[in-house]
Amino acid sequence: MYNEELGAGEFLRQVGGVLDSLDGGPHEIVIVDDGSSDGTLALLHTAAAQDPRLVVVSLSRNFGHQAALSAALDHASGDVVIVMDSDLQDSPDAIPAFLDHYAQGYDVVYAQRIRRKEPWYLRFSYFVFYRLAMRLSNVRLPVDAGDFGLMSRRVVDEVRRAPERQRYLRGLRSWVGFRQIGINVERGARHAGDSKYGPLKLLRLAFDGIFAFSIVPLRAAAFAGLLAMMTAMVFSIYAVYVRLALHRSPAGFTAIILIVTFLSGVNLFFLGVIGEYVGRVYEEVKNRPLYIVSSIARSAAAPDPGPLRVIAPHR
Repeated sequence: MYNEELGAGEFLRQVGGVLDSLDGGPHEIVIVDDGSSDGTLALLHTAAAQDPRLVVVSLSRNFGHQAALSAALDHASGDVVIVMDSDLQDSPDAIPAFLDHYAQGYDVVYAQRIRRKEPWYLRFSYFVFYRLAMRLSNVRLPVDAGDFGLMSRRVVDEVRRAPERQRYLRGLRSWVGFRQIGINVERGARHAGDSKYGPLKLLRLAFDGIFAFSIVPLRAAAFAGLLAMMTAMVFSIYAVYVRLALHRSPAGFTAIILIVTFLSGVNLFFLGVIGEYVGRVYEEVKNRPLYIVSSIARSAAAPDPGPLRVIAPHR
């Protein structure tokens, strides 16, 4: 959660209701507060004092969506973990269907989003991105699949072992392997508040997905250079022929300027692509922690919740 004061109560009510309807257990709800500046954390502490299933992990600042989800995976102890955002665009009602497929032997059950309740330009952007990422990736990335889904304990453990800082969890989930299946889940509108994922954050997430699982952009740079060399060789042969056979020099000052300008743009573009990979290597070698936990809050005991405990971890 990040500044979800308006929708946190309804999220807890819906998730708690679904868990109450399930057999088995015990169940655990791990919520990561990603440095909220409103009343979200206080609301969560109040809820944790009343519900022994609730664990509230508070980060020291806003580290971003993927880092917060990684923190949730690090603190979840269940044999089966379901990852979801708190905006209720992905309905908790899909959880029983995930568990049914898990019972059939699947280690990963992910939601493939259908009938999105979002503006047309966002739907178009998502459509293009998922198919582009699938084509470019060296791992099979399912289309229209977000982070909402189920992972078995062994999948969670393998995802947690991945050391990279520029994380794209739905890609790591596919990279781990094991038996995976997608089920159609209708994508609703936000229950309350505004989305914290603006265009720049969405674009950054898209870059993380492409650059983390594909080196096709680097190969495209080599292909563009080879194509430019071949074009230059053909034109040089043509220029020699015109000079020796027709006794004139080929005209085309304007064409030469356009070609030089175009190739300079291509060169700068691919320098930017290479720089993106180099920058990600730079971020990795610094080896900073992905996130920092400020506190962990949970009820003192179950079934009698007792007083709330707030723990400052030794990290």
